[in-house]
Amino acid sequence: MSSGRPAGLLGVDDTKPTVLVVAGHIAPADVPRRHEELAAGLPATAADVVCDVGGLVRPTLAAVELLALLQLTARRRGCRVALRGTGRELRLLLDLVGLGALARE
Repeated sequence: MSSGRPAGLLGVDDTKPTVLVVAGHIAPADVPRRHEELAAGLPATAADVVCDVGGLVRPTLAAVELLALLQLTARRRGCRVALRGTGRELRLLLDLVGLGALARE
Protein backbone atom coordinates (compact mmCIF):
# COMPACT_ATOMS: atom_id res chain seq x y z
CA MET A 1 0.00 0.00 0.00
CA SER A 2 1.35 3.39 -0.93
CA SER A 3 0.41 6.71 0.54
CA GLY A 4 2.78 8.70 -1.65
CA ARG A 5 1.78 12.20 -2.67
CA PRO A 6 0.54 12.58 -6.27
CA ALA A 7 2.67 14.57 -8.68
CA GLY A 8 1.76 18.17 -9.46
CA LEU A 9 0.00 20.83 -7.44
CA LEU A 10 -2.81 19.75 -5.17
CA GLY A 11 -6.18 21.03 -6.29
CA VAL A 12 -4.95 22.02 -9.75
CA ASP A 13 -6.15 20.04 -12.74
CA ASP A 14 -3.28 20.31 -15.19
CA THR A 15 -4.99 18.03 -17.70
CA LYS A 16 -7.49 20.72 -18.75
CA PRO A 17 -6.38 23.56 -20.99
CA THR A 18 -6.48 27.19 -19.92
CA VAL A 19 -9.40 28.99 -21.56
CA LEU A 20 -9.09 32.64 -22.53
CA VAL A 21 -12.08 34.59 -23.85
CA VAL A 22 -11.96 37.28 -26.52
CA ALA A 23 -15.35 38.94 -26.96
CA GLY A 24 -16.94 42.18 -28.04
CA HIS A 25 -15.53 44.61 -30.59
CA ILE A 26 -11.75 45.00 -30.79
CA ALA A 27 -10.65 48.46 -31.92
CA PRO A 28 -7.03 49.08 -32.96
CA ALA A 29 -6.44 51.18 -29.84
CA ASP A 30 -7.63 48.27 -27.65
CA VAL A 31 -5.06 45.76 -28.91
CA PRO A 32 -2.13 46.54 -26.52
CA ARG A 33 -4.32 46.56 -23.39
CA ARG A 34 -6.30 43.46 -24.38
CA HIS A 35 -3.06 41.65 -25.27
CA GLU A 36 -1.62 42.40 -21.82
CA GLU A 37 -4.80 41.09 -20.18
CA LEU A 38 -4.77 37.88 -22.22
CA ALA A 39 -1.02 37.35 -21.80
CA ALA A 40 -1.48 37.56 -18.03
CA GLY A 41 -3.82 34.56 -18.27
CA LEU A 42 -1.31 32.38 -20.10
CA PRO A 43 0.26 29.60 -18.06
CA ALA A 44 3.90 30.05 -17.08
CA THR A 45 4.78 26.59 -18.36
CA ALA A 46 4.11 24.68 -21.55
CA ALA A 47 0.43 23.89 -21.85
CA ASP A 48 -2.54 23.90 -24.18
CA VAL A 49 -4.52 27.13 -24.28
CA VAL A 50 -7.98 27.52 -25.78
CA CYS A 51 -8.99 30.97 -26.92
CA ASP A 52 -12.77 31.27 -27.19
CA VAL A 53 -13.50 33.86 -29.88
CA GLY A 54 -17.19 33.05 -30.33
CA GLY A 55 -18.18 36.33 -28.70
CA LEU A 56 -16.29 38.57 -31.11
CA VAL A 57 -18.54 41.18 -32.70
CA ARG A 58 -17.78 41.72 -36.39
CA PRO A 59 -14.12 40.64 -36.39
CA THR A 60 -11.67 43.15 -37.84
CA LEU A 61 -7.97 43.22 -38.56
CA ALA A 62 -7.50 44.56 -35.02
CA ALA A 63 -8.90 41.27 -33.70
CA VAL A 64 -6.58 39.37 -36.02
CA GLU A 65 -3.64 41.43 -34.72
CA LEU A 66 -4.65 40.62 -31.14
CA LEU A 67 -4.85 36.90 -31.87
CA ALA A 68 -1.51 36.94 -33.71
CA LEU A 69 0.16 38.67 -30.74
CA LEU A 70 -1.41 36.18 -28.36
CA GLN A 71 -0.17 33.28 -30.48
CA LEU A 72 3.36 34.74 -30.57
CA THR A 73 3.42 35.32 -26.81
CA ALA A 74 2.09 31.83 -26.11
CA ARG A 75 4.68 30.18 -28.36
CA ARG A 76 7.45 32.11 -26.62
CA ARG A 77 6.21 30.55 -23.37
CA GLY A 78 6.02 27.09 -24.89
CA CYS A 79 2.22 27.05 -25.07
CA ARG A 80 -0.05 26.03 -27.93
CA VAL A 81 -3.13 28.12 -28.71
CA ALA A 82 -6.26 26.74 -30.37
CA LEU A 83 -9.20 28.94 -31.28
CA ARG A 84 -12.72 27.90 -30.35
CA GLY A 85 -15.90 29.38 -31.79
CA THR A 86 -14.19 30.81 -34.85
CA GLY A 87 -16.89 32.20 -37.11
CA ARG A 88 -16.76 32.36 -40.88
CA GLU A 89 -15.77 36.07 -40.99
CA LEU A 90 -12.82 35.58 -38.64
CA ARG A 91 -11.66 32.46 -40.50
CA LEU A 92 -11.73 34.41 -43.77
CA LEU A 93 -9.70 37.25 -42.25
CA LEU A 94 -7.17 34.83 -40.80
CA ASP A 95 -6.84 33.13 -44.19
CA LEU A 96 -6.44 36.49 -45.90
CA VAL A 97 -3.44 37.47 -43.78
CA GLY A 98 -1.85 34.02 -43.84
CA LEU A 99 -2.85 32.95 -40.34
CA GLY A 100 -5.50 30.42 -41.34
CA ALA A 101 -3.62 27.65 -39.52
CA LEU A 102 -4.33 29.44 -36.24
CA ALA A 103 -8.03 28.71 -36.66
CA ARG A 104 -7.28 25.03 -37.25
CA GLU A 105 -4.91 24.37 -34.35
